[in-house]
Amino acid sequence: MALFLALVLGCWIGRFRFGSFQLGGVAGSLLAAVLISQVGVHIDSGIKTVLFALFIYAVGYQSGPQFFRSLGRQSLKEILMAIVLAVTGLITVVAVARIFHLDKGLAAGLAAGGLTQSAIIGTAGSSLEKIGLPLAQVQQLQGNVAVGYAVTYIFGSIGPILLCINVLPWFMKRSIREDAIRAEAEQAGGVHIMGEGEVSAFPHLVGRAYRLTQSELTIEMIEKMAAGITVEKVIRDDKPIGMEGTAALVPGDRVLLVGHRSEVLAAGQKIGQEIGESPDLDLSLIRRDVVLSRKDFVGQTIDQCVQSVSAAVRHGVYLVALSRAGKTVPVTGSLKIMAGDVVTLLGTSTDVDRAVAQIGTPLVPSLKTDLVFHALGVAVGLLIGLGVVHLGSVPLTLGSGGGALLSGLLFGWYQSRHPATGNMPRAASTFLVDFGLAGFVAVTGLQTGQQAIATIMQHGVTLFLLGVVVTLVPLILTMLFGRYVLRYDNTAIFAGALAGSRSANPAFGEVLNKAGNAVPTTPFAITYAVANVLLTLLGPLVVAFS
Repeated sequence: MALFLALVLGCWIGRFRFGSFQLGGVAGSLLAAVLISQVGVHIDSGIKTVLFALFIYAVGYQSGPQFFRSLGRQSLKEILMAIVLAVTGLITVVAVARIFHLDKGLAAGLAAGGLTQSAIIGTAGSSLEKIGLPLAQVQQLQGNVAVGYAVTYIFGSIGPILLCINVLPWFMKRSIREDAIRAEAEQAGGVHIMGEGEVSAFPHLVGRAYRLTQSELTIEMIEKMAAGITVEKVIRDDKPIGMEGTAALVPGDRVLLVGHRSEVLAAGQKIGQEIGESPDLDLSLIRRDVVLSRKDFVGQTIDQCVQSVSAAVRHGVYLVALSRAGKTVPVTGSLKIMAGDVVTLLGTSTDVDRAVAQIGTPLVPSLKTDLVFHALGVAVGLLIGLGVVHLGSVPLTLGSGGGALLSGLLFGWYQSRHPATGNMPRAASTFLVDFGLAGFVAVTGLQTGQQAIATIMQHGVTLFLLGVVVTLVPLILTMLFGRYVLRYDNTAIFAGALAGSRSANPAFGEVLNKAGNAVPTTPFAITYAVANVLLTLLGPLVVAFS
């Protein structure tokens, strides 16, 4: 009950806007959970692990195809971002510890909480055991790690949200949403992606009704006037006639032409006069997504594939879109087909079904989620997260979050290559992202809020303010490095990379929410993977240098 109350209050608080500032549902849930935790609430850590795994798996699943296409030399910017943040984070923690004479335990706690990298608690604790101090002193320092972590973790989670959502767009002078739309259009090769509820005011494919004024015409003759038109219906004396290609037409017949707008208009002018309302000429067309499963299509151009299909099969069927790995690409005759490509066909059900039988496997729209596929994906991710690699005495692991992210990326990529397997409607994956992240931070607030407030009351606000410095200074320096050295010019991509370089999952969730699409996910996934390793290594380094 405490968890869901924190979500209710937090998401409600997060809706309020103060000028250009808006807290957002994730940060709001964290604050609400801290307040609720003061009454004394126990909540199991397993809930947090499950919620976070669902969140990060869904994020990986949505962006898997784009992620693997983006790997290569172009990923160097994201890797440098993560390195710069780790280095500036280490320098900031060591500088603060020396200036304010903090012991090694408090310094490591500042790093763990201010940079929200819980693994530092473990790596720093192991390093403290190896510096040759008496056991009692080591235990005291390890206790101070927990104290520093508890005091600084809350702002460590909120700070990146504020910087990525409010400061970065102000600094870049463009909104995350605006640049996310621009990046999505660039990735689609200039193809305009219709938003929810949008329709074109000037559609490429149209149906027009004409009354014939020319004599000695047949259906075949009209269709040969242009390559992109079809005669779909003919009405004579208020009754439909047979649609044989050689059927003779007479003046006064009403004809329904369907096809590309310019060609329909050109042919219509040659055969007669366009008419307005004509209910008996109305016809239902269907759109169907089809996986091109014919092996002989792979490597061929669209023009070559079309020519390999008989004219009878092609009749009345129009190719209106092609998507590759979940992204719409411009349709041109010279575009080469790749395995897993999905085409969208438009035509009457009879015509489309005839074409589908010849070219591939239809994708039947479904609201059902393939739970076998995705439960296996989460399980595989958690299994990967159990693996540990030792770098000297430092244990490195992806953890449940990193494992679930990697698994989500792989399963999302596989599903894009085999679209008939592993269905998950976009609304379902979006719910997992929203609920998983908000629930994760709410559980975190419920678990640490009481201890954090008590520790601040006991040790004063100095430690909390030092945590604010450790949180913000590396982020600001990395933001400046990204803008002026790496030349990031897209706010959405920049925000994703910045959030990932800090492994700041709550911030990333808010960035996704602002973007309205998956554009920030690829830079986040790259920097997140690198940052998870680098920030974990800070534990022993902070102990050594502070």
